[in-house]
Amino acid sequence: MKIVLLIACVVGLAACSQKDNGVRVSAEKPIAKSTTPKPVSRSEPVFYNGKTYRVNLAPGRDGVYNVTVGGMSGGQQKDAVAVATSSVRYFGCPDGKTGKLTGAPSYNEGTWVMSARCG
Repeated sequence: MKIVLLIACVVGLAACSQKDNGVRVSAEKPIAKSTTPKPVSRSEPVFYNGKTYRVNLAPGRDGVYNVTVGGMSGGQQKDAVAVATSSVRYFGCPDGKTGKLTGAPSYNEGTWVMSARCG
């Protein structure tokens, strides 16, 4: 029985190819590549509650977006925040995370200005 097992091992090893199969083993760690696209500035029309508003997103520091929402009145702060946070989520958050304000919104001459981030 030992002879049969020895012969089977020898035949199995002899069948292995000595050709280079293109696989290389390395102790070096691979360089990590980011799959997250770099944020870019954009201006988009956003349809909300029957009207179209202009939303501008500009990436700032530490993942924060500077957001402006144009075309709303000074009394529409709640609507402006909803448009801004959903726009950051849709256009800026690669993982589908929700947009959150990082400071209080302000209103200046027909435009709501605020900052938001993913999270």
